[in-house]
Amino acid sequence: MHDLTGFQRDLLYVIAGLNEPHGLAIKDELEEYYETEVHHGRLYPNLDTLVEKGLVEKGKIDERTNSYALTRRGRREIEARREWETQYVEL
Repeated sequence: MHDLTGFQRDLLYVIAGLNEPHGLAIKDELEEYYETEVHHGRLYPNLDTLVEKGLVEKGKIDERTNSYALTRRGRREIEARREWETQYVEL
């Protein structure tokens, strides 16, 4: 996960937290968090990068809608990140 951007890490967290995440649902969640528009040209290439890295699986809901899910590796990466964070920040 050390080679991901902050945006890509946020994508992983959002995908992990949504039921049946698809592109527009992910976009809506990020826009709510960032309080600004997330452009398609930023969202989908970063999702594709996560797929290429083996952290996310991409499926098809219909001809226009893709679904996204964390792979086992993606979940392990989030868990490892959380463990690393708690070394420095414990709430």
